[in-house]
Amino acid sequence: MSSVTSTLGPKGLEGVVATSSTICYIDGDRGVLAYRGIDIHELADHSSFEETCYLLWFGRLPNQSELKDLKERLAQERHLDPAIIGLLRSVPSSALPMDVMRTAVSALGIYDADEKNNDHDANVRKAIRLTSQIPMLVAAYDRIRKGKPVVEADRSMSHSGNFLWQLNGTKPSSTAERALDIALILHADHELNASTFAARVTAATLSDMHSAITSAIGALKGPLHGGANEAVFRILDAIYRKKADPVEHIREMLAQKKKVPGFGHRVYHTEDPRATHLRAMSRDLGQSSGQPQWYEMSEKIEAFVRAEKKLNANVDFYSASTYHVLGIDEDMFTPVFAVSRISGWAAHVIEQLDDNRLIRPRADYQGPEYPSHYVAIEKR
Repeated sequence: MSSVTSTLGPKGLEGVVATSSTICYIDGDRGVLAYRGIDIHELADHSSFEETCYLLWFGRLPNQSELKDLKERLAQERHLDPAIIGLLRSVPSSALPMDVMRTAVSALGIYDADEKNNDHDANVRKAIRLTSQIPMLVAAYDRIRKGKPVVEADRSMSHSGNFLWQLNGTKPSSTAERALDIALILHADHELNASTFAARVTAATLSDMHSAITSAIGALKGPLHGGANEAVFRILDAIYRKKADPVEHIREMLAQKKKVPGFGHRVYHTEDPRATHLRAMSRDLGQSSGQPQWYEMSEKIEAFVRAEKKLNANVDFYSASTYHVLGIDEDMFTPVFAVSRISGWAAHVIEQLDDNRLIRPRADYQGPEYPSHYVAIEKR
């Protein structure tokens, strides 16, 4: 019936190779995640988010001068047009943060100095701007909706430190700053996930960077992509409020055939390598902040689910307790994911446009047999 001659791929395109890329390497069987060939464990242990951005955008690690220059460029772009702040103030305080960010990122394109320029260098400049501006959007909207003043950026601080400063209005501890920095590195890219693929599809039409990133944010908003760590924290919070036993709470969920978020992964068949670092971060932050209960509950849940269901924790499970202790509200978890992932999204948009071909797959038609004929309305 179908005129498509190629073999129909699996539902959801699982396992289908859609493009070639030099950005991200994943081996799900061995639990490997690498950016430009460098293992995520090495980057988490030794790198910074700014250095990781350079690696993603330029294809290699920077020397000291190059890293200093990128840090300065990112810091200089920590400003928003007053019209964007006005937009954030104009939306209802009940608006979902992801909806606000999607709309504001689209609006940023109008005010971008390279709005009408879509070449490689312009897209690198847009990547730098958006990476600086998105955390400012997230922090500013969170404070505006709470009736708090917007905090001016501090260009002397690191990317992670400045975000926590603008979000909470207080200078973060070195532990908190480093914890967020590692979290941003871990979330920076993950090959052709739904949001990244959406960005590349949009870019492939020769649309602009802001349109592609807006597409990515729209895909990330969906609960099957973003939001799992929000669901994890809702469980932790319910257990804490009821003073319930974590294992018994999860046992009851399983008995009711409810899915426990934060476990298993479409790609990894062993432990998600990002979870390894987030587990340690959750523990260390809990201890240093005097809030160990969130890690302790998570640890008990993880041990039970692994024993009961043979499932490993993924990146979302321990990021929930980590983000909460950093002072980030539950409904801001997914926007904070975008604070990191903008670096990877931008790298993929740049790569797509550097060697572009329109992404136009086919569908296996399963509708009524051709030819079917039009029937006049009076004869139906």
